[in-house]
Amino acid sequence: MTATEIRPAHSRRRFLTGIGAAGIGAAVTGCSALSPGSGDDSRGLDVWTLTDPVQNKIQRAALTRLRRSHSSRAKLTPFPNTGYTQKLRIAMGTSDGPDVFWSWGGESLRPYHEAGLVVDLADRFGSDTRWRDAFLPAALQAACVDDREPLGLPVRGMQPVILFCNQTLFDEHDLRPPRTWDELLDVVDAFVDADVIPVSLAGAESWCELMWLECITGRLTGTGPLRKIFAGERGSWRHPAIEEALDRIQKLVRRGAFGQAFGSVSYGSGGATAIFAKGRAAMHLMGSWEYSNLRNDHRRFTEDGLSWVSFPTVPGGTGDPRALVGNNTNYLSVNTRSADIDAGVGLVGTQLAARPFIDALIKAGDVPAAVGIEGRLRELAPDPDFALYVYRVVSDAPDFTLSWDQAMLPAVKEAMLSSLQQIFLEKLSPRQFVDAMELIQ
Repeated sequence: MTATEIRPAHSRRRFLTGIGAAGIGAAVTGCSALSPGSGDDSRGLDVWTLTDPVQNKIQRAALTRLRRSHSSRAKLTPFPNTGYTQKLRIAMGTSDGPDVFWSWGGESLRPYHEAGLVVDLADRFGSDTRWRDAFLPAALQAACVDDREPLGLPVRGMQPVILFCNQTLFDEHDLRPPRTWDELLDVVDAFVDADVIPVSLAGAESWCELMWLECITGRLTGTGPLRKIFAGERGSWRHPAIEEALDRIQKLVRRGAFGQAFGSVSYGSGGATAIFAKGRAAMHLMGSWEYSNLRNDHRRFTEDGLSWVSFPTVPGGTGDPRALVGNNTNYLSVNTRSADIDAGVGLVGTQLAARPFIDALIKAGDVPAAVGIEGRLRELAPDPDFALYVYRVVSDAPDFTLSWDQAMLPAVKEAMLSSLQQIFLEKLSPRQFVDAMELIQ
């Protein structure tokens, strides 16, 4: 691995925040997906995005290139994560909303799609599929609503959940990173006996605990039952895999997998990362953004003592072991009320796949969702080994499920995260968790 400097790390919460509110309202329904609305074309193309100095520079460069083929003036309007979803929802209910807007795909696009406010890219491009074929299918999946063509295209890199391993500790104890559930249990027992915390877990922040439920459930049953949960179907939480996954989690807790004080460990302050990197814990289940945090704060360990594997397979599970969960990426979509839909489509459909844009993302430390970029990752990425690993596992993934708390309505998400903490603390049984979620659902 190289010792090349990379930009400051961003947490998962900065990369991906909550899904938007339900419904846009009757006043915004019935818009054509192909006709400009009543927006004011004097303002030029207004592109809404999230505030990020590095990413915004890359995005402004794309707008500059767009002006070579479109006469419209174009501007980037960045917003902080906090409150963005509500600002977008309100603005999309008027004729002054953004021409192009940033989203998290999936359910965050649904209300705009159902209100007729998202341009159908497949209709716009017709038989020309280059706009779609330029990106990995697993990354496009989250920009689809009801199995349609994607309604937006990737504007950032991909961040799947990965099992990071302290290879130094594994070597010292003559162990190897686990590939199966039984191997995971053996490794947990071995490290407990050696007075090493098997898994660093920031239990003070329940979204960190959620990754265990996401990964185990995915290995047990795949994505079919999850779609029913995300859609809010009654009875969907009662799928046997949910209760079994919760039971497996509690057995790991009793086995000592997370140590005795995980409930007081935070992620935002770097606590879980430090426990792992300083040799007090052997494993850490976290999104791939954790690599940047490790490299920024624990450079020597990252270069000499870090390894990573996909989440172990679970016996009897029917989920594809290549399937992933995490932050697929973020997307740009075009508003049907834009006064210059052609320019918006030109930005989304051509510039996001253009070589200058993709190369800039790679240099900034992202792993773009573009097809056939292995050579460019090897040449341009600050950390080629890790970038290529992320790219290959996403390329091979038959499914890439969006993090559950980002795929659910806010009330369901909050209830799930609160109840999940009680599962890890063994204050709720798996059946009680399921019953509580069914009441909310």
